[in-house]
Amino acid sequence: MQDVRDALMLARTSQGKVVRRPLSPHLQVYRWPISMALSIGHRISGVGLAIGTLLMTWWLLAAASGTGAFRVVQNFLGSPIGVLLLLGWSAALIFHLASGIRHLMWDLGVGFDDGAYRASARAVVAAVVVATLLVWIVGLAVW
Repeated sequence: MQDVRDALMLARTSQGKVVRRPLSPHLQVYRWPISMALSIGHRISGVGLAIGTLLMTWWLLAAASGTGAFRVVQNFLGSPIGVLLLLGWSAALIFHLASGIRHLMWDLGVGFDDGAYRASARAVVAAVVVATLLVWIVGLAVW
């Protein structure tokens, strides 16, 4: 064995003979299709939404508790890290919505051919960028 990676490529057949097998898939050579990245992103955004919902619950509880508690939460949410968390939460919400609509279209049997499959993936990414920017521009203008 020249390298420790060679040991990882050893396996046995059902007859017990030692054979060399490649690592598959390897992240350095495997190219992620956009749909796979969106699928993983959909799951991650679901977790982000749960965490962001806890943040919003904290905000609502503080609003119900009184001005002192509400001021603490407002100061946190107005800080750079709070704004970054809110930006991430809103982007996750919009991404999860757009990706969910894409999945609903698949449930209806629409968009399975290769061209529509890739186009819908690009449309989700574009919709997230545009809608998140629009929400934040309007939100900051009103704030």
